[in-house]
Amino acid sequence: MTQPIRWLQDEIADRMLQKLDIVKLDVKDVLITPDFPGKHLASFAKRYPNANIHSIAEPGITSFAMWRSKAIANWRSVFRSNTTLFSHYLATGKFNLPDNSVDLVFSDLLMQDLPDPQYFLRECWRVLREGGLITFAYLGPDTGKELRALEPSLMKFKNLLSPWDMHDMGDALLGERFSDPVMDMEFISLDYGSDDLLLVDAAALQLLQIPLVEVPQPGVLPKKMTLEVVYGHAWAIGKRLAKSQDSVAYIDVNQIGRKTR
Repeated sequence: MTQPIRWLQDEIADRMLQKLDIVKLDVKDVLITPDFPGKHLASFAKRYPNANIHSIAEPGITSFAMWRSKAIANWRSVFRSNTTLFSHYLATGKFNLPDNSVDLVFSDLLMQDLPDPQYFLRECWRVLREGGLITFAYLGPDTGKELRALEPSLMKFKNLLSPWDMHDMGDALLGERFSDPVMDMEFISLDYGSDDLLLVDAAALQLLQIPLVEVPQPGVLPKKMTLEVVYGHAWAIGKRLAKSQDSVAYIDVNQIGRKTR
């Protein structure tokens, strides 16, 4: 996403943090992916002042901008955090973190831009410790439905890269061995006073097929745009057990304890 839609990233982050209020979790290490400087870092530095914060910086953020945001959020975070660029994840498919190294993964408005979020879930499972939590929000497939209802000759819009709804995501979490997934969804309606503002947001959400050359005639575009926001969280429990296949769990013999008298 780009700067014009930053307010949405911040708003969804606030709602995600409210949902975390009822979750009991001992957090020593946090992974924020992607990290939008200022809002996310400041919130986590306040909520978990003793935690190490590992962040995957959004594209276009300079090292100085990230350092400055850390210093503003909490001076200790400058020395107790690890930042890598999101381009590293896109290139390698891996976080620059060892296995079983974080207690919480926080992902705000990312997965709708991934062609297959299952690989992302698999990587989150790898870095989470036993008993850790993944919490996320992303835009569902009904986002921008008013735009796709227009005649194709008027303007070319597209769907989000990931077509997963909340049921698809819940199934994927179970498929990647996460436990007790909780999914939720809400619609947010954005009202616009001008076509220009709507098109700026549509571009920021990557809903335009091609760069906009000229604005359509007045009265063609809708005056509102719907966002489908999907929320979810799940636990990394039973990481030492072998992955099930065809509904059968295969357990290594070394995992079976002996009865002693």
